[in-house]
Amino acid sequence: MTARAATFVLVVLLGYAVFGPMLSPSGSSDTDFSATGIGPGAAHWFGTDSSGRDLFTMVANAMRVSLGIAFATALLSTAVGLAVGLAAGTFGGWWDRIAMRIADAMTAVPSLLLSLLIVAMFRGSVVAIVVSLVLTHWTTVARVVRSDVLPLRNAEYVEAAKLSGLPQRRVIRVHLLPVASAQAAIGGALLVAHAIWHESTLSFLGVGLPPHEASLGTLLSDAQESLLLGQWWLLVFPAGAIIACTLSLTVVAHSVGKERR
Repeated sequence: MTARAATFVLVVLLGYAVFGPMLSPSGSSDTDFSATGIGPGAAHWFGTDSSGRDLFTMVANAMRVSLGIAFATALLSTAVGLAVGLAAGTFGGWWDRIAMRIADAMTAVPSLLLSLLIVAMFRGSVVAIVVSLVLTHWTTVARVVRSDVLPLRNAEYVEAAKLSGLPQRRVIRVHLLPVASAQAAIGGALLVAHAIWHESTLSFLGVGLPPHEASLGTLLSDAQESLLLGQWWLLVFPAGAIIACTLSLTVVAHSVGKERR
């Protein structure tokens, strides 16, 4: 998939997540037991589930929730990783050693297991899901930012700025932060796709969002029993939404990274 095609797909997906319920022929995901288990057609483009709810509307609502959690996770993870990596690369010494040892410890623990542990203690909480994902995703950004800042802190123009009496805070803001933030933004964009997978996995396993809350993971969890009844659309469309979102986000992020290089 080319970057242009991925951008187009991403825009369509975002538009579908926002305006999908308005475009649905049924216009609602309310329970309708007279329309249970209907396959894709003119009345229900993605079919209905065992409760008669319109899947086209449900997938749109689920994408909006999952993407919201993913973007919040990526934003907070990028902010934490940028702050830690920038401080570690700028000051070095004991701060660098402590920050990187914490990052090593977080990386050594399987991210999904740590997320399961945190989310299980606060079941059904969106905040807990975001916090658990941030704790397991900031390390990559921190390492990238640190590796970019380390060579710059002893650069001639940085040393000249320090010798001229420029405060350390201004040196960081003017000379180091622009370089670090550019790489952090690319890492954050890649984290969005990764966070979608993690959130969907947590909800699928039953420790993320509760069953009555719309998310791509809960839709996949609900599809397990229906799949045995031949209702394949309940699995195909939510899974297709996850794949399309993560693939398009990854391609767009990689293309932006190549342009910046």
